[in-house]
Amino acid sequence: MTRRTLVAALTGAGISTDSGIPDYRGPQGLWQRDPQAQQLVTIGPYRADPDVRRRAWLMRRDAGALAAEPNAGHRALVDLAHTLPVRVLTQNVDGLHQLAGLPARKVLELHGTAREVQCLRCHRRTTMAAALDRVAAGEPDPACLDCGGVLKPATVMFGEALDPVVLDQARTVAQACDLFLAIGSTLQVHPAAGLVETAVEGGARLIIVNAEPTPYDELADEILRDPISTALPALVHRLRA
Repeated sequence: MTRRTLVAALTGAGISTDSGIPDYRGPQGLWQRDPQAQQLVTIGPYRADPDVRRRAWLMRRDAGALAAEPNAGHRALVDLAHTLPVRVLTQNVDGLHQLAGLPARKVLELHGTAREVQCLRCHRRTTMAAALDRVAAGEPDPACLDCGGVLKPATVMFGEALDPVVLDQARTVAQACDLFLAIGSTLQVHPAAGLVETAVEGGARLIIVNAEPTPYDELADEILRDPISTALPALVHRLRA
C-alpha cells in the first residue's frame, strides 16, 4: 500500500464503547434497554415538551460523556494518519477522534457534536459543559442566555436532516478513497450508511470492523468481528507495514 492511498474511516458508536459511552442499537444498546429514551433525542418531543427536555438534560448530566477518554481504537486511527492520508467520517458526537489527536480538519462529524449546545431560535452556540454547569446549579431546562430560546445539543436529532455541506464533503471523500473502513457501525442509519456503497461503487476496498453482521457485509473484502480496541490496532499495523 502506497502513501498516496486515501483511507476513509466511517466510525459508529462501537468504537467508543470501550471509552464508556454506550451504543444505541446493539444487543445491549441504549434503545434496547430503554426504548423511551429515544424521544429524548427526537426533535419534535424535545422542542414541544419541557418535561422531555428536563429528562434529556438529566440524561446528559448522568451519562458523563464529556469525561470520556479516547481508547485504543481512536488512537489506532491517529497512528494510521501518520502514515497514510486519512479522513474520518464519524456518526459519533463525542469528539473522541479529535481528543485522540486527529486534527479537526480530518474529521467530518456527520451527526454533529455533543460538546456544544445551540439555540433553536437564534442559533448561537455555547459549550455543553457550561450548560451542564447550569443544570447542576439547579436549572432543569436552561434556556439561551441571549434570547431565551430552547437549547439543544449541537447534534442531529431524530427528525432533523444532516448538514448538507458536511454530507456532501463525506460523499466526496467516499468517492475518492481507495480503502473504506466501516468501524463499529451497524450501517443501518442513512444517509451515513450509504457512504459504504458510494465508496465501493468508486472502486474502494471495503473492510468492516464490527461485532455484529451489517447489511453491507456481502460487499466487504474483509470482515473483522474481534473487539475494536484489539482488531483496529492490528489492522492498522498491517496497513502501515
